[in-house]
Amino acid sequence: MAGSASNYLEEKYINAAFRGETFPVPTGLYLALYTAFPGEAGGANEVTASWYARQDMAQGGAISTAFTPPADGTTANAKNILFPAVTTAAITITHVALHDALTGGNMLYYTDLVQAKTLQVGDVFSVPVSGMSITAT
Repeated sequence: MAGSASNYLEEKYINAAFRGETFPVPTGLYLALYTAFPGEAGGANEVTASWYARQDMAQGGAISTAFTPPADGTTANAKNILFPAVTTAAITITHVALHDALTGGNMLYYTDLVQAKTLQVGDVFSVPVSGMSITAT
């Protein structure tokens, strides 16, 4: 997956690293599914089906348990992430993103899938441990 930090995260990082401002540590990390490019702010194309909800990357644990400690500027998800089964019409997922809230909030990072995934009724979208990596560039 090739990904990018959102405008929000880039600006917060620059302000913290180069301007001495406090970096806002999120209280949670949630994986969201998108049917097309989410935009740099994450306001477009998120799935809105009745079965869908963003998934907690820490699965109720401390936020520090969501991702592995970084090595050479790269981290990966530390837990299996499972979305609910599709209960309505088939849907094609093209992008995923990390947000700092279950609903609303700020998009932090987004990436396109190497290959779009079409989910049929009954299918479950999942990300295995280390299936999503993030590299600071």
